Order: sequence, then structure tokens, then C-alpha cells
Amino acid sequence: MKQKDIFIAFFRAGMLGYGGGLSAIPLMHREVVTIYKWMDDEEFSDILALANTLPGPINTKLSGYIGWRLSGFKGLLCAIAATVLPTVVLMILLLTVLNAYKDKPWVQGMSKGVIPIAGVMIGVLAWDFIKKSKQSMGWLATIVIAGISLIVMQFFGIHPALMIIALVAAALLSKEEKR
Repeated sequence: MKQKDIFIAFFRAGMLGYGGGLSAIPLMHREVVTIYKWMDDEEFSDILALANTLPGPINTKLSGYIGWRLSGFKGLLCAIAATVLPTVVLMILLLTVLNAYKDKPWVQGMSKGVIPIAGVMIGVLAWDFIKKSKQSMGWLATIVIAGISLIVMQFFGIHPALMIIALVAAALLSKEEKR
């Protein structure tokens, strides 16, 4: 595995993932699964689910683990550097410029325009995961688990990591045989 490919993949995801960690996940998915084919959708989904249970920024956890898996310690350092570098550079440059022009309408419009774009990117990734769940569990189980998760997280304030841990525990303790 070339370190250059790892760097380019995670740099692109970091550079284009404007709006925070969640908006970069679909970009990482595209790089890792679609473009470079380093893993399949199921592996990426598993890594994403486990990364969500750990504290800290999701991008660095995903890139670090995937880099480690692809090329050991060098891959880990390369992937994390590529993920963090665009954020550091852009944060210094953009925040300096945006702060200087914060009262201008074009800056306010740009800031407001990012929110729906990031929402659509997250929605597309969520829909892909729902379709994959339907293939492995069927529509009924997918809808029931998604509905219960939504209710428990939104109305009872339970953290998503606790939901993931509960579902992993239920899967591990399940007496049903694997197909």
C-alpha cells in the first residue's frame, strides 16, 4: 500500500468535508470503499459503528484505524496527518478571512448554506446504511430498530454510543445461529 494513496484519500476527505466530522464520513466512505476499494461497505460500517462508541473526533478515529489496517504505524500517521492538515490550514486561513468580513452578507449566506449541504451528505450516508440493513435484516427489523433508536435517543436523551453497545451486546448474546 502506497503512503501517497493513503495521504491523498484522507486529505481529499478532510479538505472537502466542510461542516464538521459527520460531513467528512461520506467522503471517507467514497475514498475507502468506492475509489480505492480498500474495504467493503460492511467493513466500513462496522468500523464507523465502533468508532462512534469511542471518545474524540470521528474523523481521526476512522482515518487512524483505516491507515493502521492498511499500512501499520506509517499508515496510521499518514492518514491522521492527511485528515488533520486540511483542517488546521483552512481553520487558520478561513477563520482569519471570515472574521475580518463577518458582517458581510456573502459570509453570512455562505455560513447558512453549509448547513443543508452537510445535512444532505449525512442523509445520503444514512440511507445507504438503511438499505444495507434491509439486505441483511429485512425491512421490518430495520424499521423497528431505527424507530426504537430514534425514540430512545431523541426523547430519552440516551447517548448513541450506549445504543450501539446495547445492539452489539444483543447480537453477541443472541442464541440465533448465523446464516
